[in-house]
Amino acid sequence: MRFLLLLAPLAVLLLLVGVFAISLDRDPGLVRSVLIDRPAPQFSLAPVEGLATPGFDRAALLGEASVVNVFASWCIPCRDEHPQLIRLAEETGVRLFGLNQKDAPENARAFLTELGNPYAAIGADGDGRASIEWGVYGVPETFVVNAQGIVTFKHVGPITPQSLVEDVIPAVRAAQAAR
Repeated sequence: MRFLLLLAPLAVLLLLVGVFAISLDRDPGLVRSVLIDRPAPQFSLAPVEGLATPGFDRAALLGEASVVNVFASWCIPCRDEHPQLIRLAEETGVRLFGLNQKDAPENARAFLTELGNPYAAIGADGDGRASIEWGVYGVPETFVVNAQGIVTFKHVGPITPQSLVEDVIPAVRAAQAAR
């Protein structure tokens, strides 16, 4: 009996190692959001102070397909993905909303002045509460929302040229077609 008690922690350890080994090659961008096929959360965000771009709320996401991108000026991958967001807006005509997470207004303004502003509206999420409601793990993250306000797609991490073409644009087109 004592021998079995000594083997129990070893068995648990081996089980955990097996689970981790299986998960090693899993794509972290495939994190399925609990919001998929559910209404976008209720939120209301004021604009980033000093920007002419308005803030937004859940009601702004109704009526036509839209994309919500969570970003911050301090986020290096956000800088990397920014050209893809501009391309997304140009190629699809989708309304792009920015959720500026835990960022100083002056830094957000400098970021957008330098890189361009593809957003129809940008909400300041200074305390991160809206990001929590959206189930954000970290920045950047991007959500596609259909005309009924239902989240249909989530992309975790920076949008690359490849993921833009293979994942994001098809998700936007599908949301646009689902009127």
